[in-house]
This record gives sequence, structure tokens and C-alpha cells, in this order.
Amino acid sequence: MSAVRLYFHNIWLALSSIAIGMRVTIGHLFTPAVTVQYPDVRLKLPERARNRLYVNIDDCIGCDQCSMACPVDCISIETIKSTADQDLGVTSTGQKKRLHVPRFDIDIAKCCYCGLCVYPCPTECIMMTDVYEFSEFDRHNLIYNYSRMTPADMQEAKEKLAKADAEAAAKKAAAAAAKPAAPAAPAMPPAPAGGAPMPPKPDTPSTT
Repeated sequence: MSAVRLYFHNIWLALSSIAIGMRVTIGHLFTPAVTVQYPDVRLKLPERARNRLYVNIDDCIGCDQCSMACPVDCISIETIKSTADQDLGVTSTGQKKRLHVPRFDIDIAKCCYCGLCVYPCPTECIMMTDVYEFSEFDRHNLIYNYSRMTPADMQEAKEKLAKADAEAAAKKAAAAAAKPAAPAAPAMPPAPAGGAPMPPKPDTPSTT
């Protein structure tokens, strides 16, 4: 191929490449605009979209099922057992609450939005919401605290539990002390003064 022919061939390749690209661009010039003017306009999310977690702490029974199901350990739960004189109420599903929940934290910065924590919850108190605008400049602000117990409430619950445990241990010890001792085994009669003759040993067969 001569130099002149190669020159014009390269020009043709350049122009044809531009024409192909412009054909796509010009085609979009005459189509209606589909750009969503976010944040003034927002797309409607699917019904089962998985975004920020929410916990209805009034329905939480402290079973720790969601924390155990989480693959990234972003849920932290602590519980305190209630005493017999405390009535923590029932959940919306009718389950009796027997545990205080002084801590229910979710580190949403670790969350992978898998939804595995939602399904094992027996009271359906944890759920995925459609809220996706929660960016923060400080990572500590992405740790959500759902417990409503104050430090004074936690201390009171711990003191009541310790007192109840101490009373139960004292009652158990008192019951054990009041229980009558088992009768002693009868004593063996004394041997005769001369000593009783030992019974003869049975003959053993010879091995030779």
C-alpha cells in the first residue's frame, strides 16, 4: 500500500469511527430525558429493599438470635435477667419478656445488608427499612444504640438480680441444713473372743 493510499485509509477509519460514536450520541438527543434529579426527585424503591436496620426495642426479648446470625458481627446485645417481682410486659406478638436489654447496638458501618438477622427473630422486632441516606463524617455516629435503659436502670436491675440470687442461695443452704441426716449403717457384730475359725478355702484345680 502506497503512502498516499495509507494516508487516506487512516482518514477514513478516523471518520467512520467518529460517525459510529456520534450515531449513538445523536440517537440519544431525540429521546426523552430519564435522569432523576436527585435529591429533589427519588426513585421508588422495591418493597423488599434492604437498607438501614431498625429495631423495635419494645418487642425485643433479648434472645440474641439476630446477633448469632450476623456474618459480620455488627450486632452487640447484652441482657440482665429479671427477678420474680418484676413485670417487663409482653411483646406485640404476646411473648412474655423475661430479660432486660441494657445494650442493643448495631454498627451499620459493618453491615453487609444481607438480611440474615431479620428472619430468625421470633418477635419480628428487627427489620430492614428503605432508608438509605445516613452518611456520616464520623464513623462512631454509625453505631446505633437502641436500648432505652439508663445507667441508673442498669445498676438497679443488676442489684436486684444479685439480691435475688443471694436470697435463693441462702434458702437453698437453709433447706439443706434443715434436711434430716441419713440414718447411719448398722454396726457389724463383734467377733467371738476366741476368734471364729475361717472357713476352708475351696480346692483349686491343678494346672499341671
